[in-house]
Amino acid sequence: MDQDKSFLSVEIDQNPPIPANEMKRLIALSDLDLDYLDLNKSFADWTKLAAKVAGTSISLINLIDSFTQWSASSYGIELQQMPREESVCQYTIMEENSGGFEVNDLSKDERFKDRFYVTDAPHLKYYYGVPLKVDEDVVLGALCVLHDDYKSLSAEKKEMLEIIAGEVVNRIKIHHAVANLKKTVQETNSIKNRVAHDIRGPIGGIIGLAEIIQMQGNSNKLEEVLEFIALIQKSGKSVLELADEILSQNFESSDSSKRVPKDHEFTLSTLKSKLEDMFNPQAMSKKVILEVKASPPFAEIPFPKNKILQILGNLISNSIKFTPAEGKIEVTLDMEVLDQQKILQFKVKDTGVGITPEKIDEILKGGTTSSNGTSGEKGFGFGLNLVQHLVKGLKGRLLVNSNLGDGTEFELIIPMDAVS
Repeated sequence: MDQDKSFLSVEIDQNPPIPANEMKRLIALSDLDLDYLDLNKSFADWTKLAAKVAGTSISLINLIDSFTQWSASSYGIELQQMPREESVCQYTIMEENSGGFEVNDLSKDERFKDRFYVTDAPHLKYYYGVPLKVDEDVVLGALCVLHDDYKSLSAEKKEMLEIIAGEVVNRIKIHHAVANLKKTVQETNSIKNRVAHDIRGPIGGIIGLAEIIQMQGNSNKLEEVLEFIALIQKSGKSVLELADEILSQNFESSDSSKRVPKDHEFTLSTLKSKLEDMFNPQAMSKKVILEVKASPPFAEIPFPKNKILQILGNLISNSIKFTPAEGKIEVTLDMEVLDQQKILQFKVKDTGVGITPEKIDEILKGGTTSSNGTSGEKGFGFGLNLVQHLVKGLKGRLLVNSNLGDGTEFELIIPMDAVS
């Protein structure tokens, strides 16, 4: 299955399933801050094992956000993403399917018989999915196995797939913990290097004064000794003040434009590339132009990744949904550098159907409802709600400017010190 085809629009279920705790589920997924396109190596062995256990040709680990099903790992098929409403796994994450969801013949099920993966290659028939649960009531997505012929899984094999699903969740948690640990180690090394550099001079001065007193020995005059002691006291005080200053400041801000970004950081340039990789397939399948620009003056200054991908991803997916074919979406990535602060400034502007003033007010209050997209896509009503929640968590602001028929512009203003 080629990448473009994975996002083809077909007749869509007008009543897609939505978990009762959907907002809680989306926040839990966002808190993990995962890069969906950078997980395949971590999970490749589990998808292969699941397919071997089930005896199926295909296995996927799917994570489901507000708009999209992201295949974090795939075996037997090349697939990175799919509209959430076209997936089978959207049913697996429902509360009533906590023990697994099975479809013996997709081609005879009204919900799936017209899906491209059933009517066209690979002509799938059988599906079995196990929810990926981080706790009893929060599901991130599903581990699923699929086959192009009829299958029947024994209770023992289903139990084995549940065990694999549990290990997948454990690895997701470990992946998140390791990422946080690497961030902490990198920040600690920065602090160590900065402290060593900044206090070397004052301490060297104190040692030098002490050596002068020692070298002069009995020839020291009381007045000179008292003067040296006063200088030592002054230098010691300056070291303490410097230590307080170092401990209270942002270590990444002083020379950030000249250093290489760390694993837990983006630059505007790397964020641009990531957004293009993730969302161009969606735009192309909708025949919408997606253009991402990073402002040159500050394009290489590193900043923490924290929730930025989730925020922009939801806004871009929303714009794709509400922009008709031949329309355009412009994403502008910028940064304002002030004396003591850097501010991230992002814009997502589309030529879509626009939003009413009442709807804008609803969005900014964090209580959106679902709407259908320009190609009949069914909205889930949580994407913009999640964006507002995440932006507030970063002490930022979401601004919306729109008129019906004239498109919509979302603007994000986020202080960098809140992103760390």
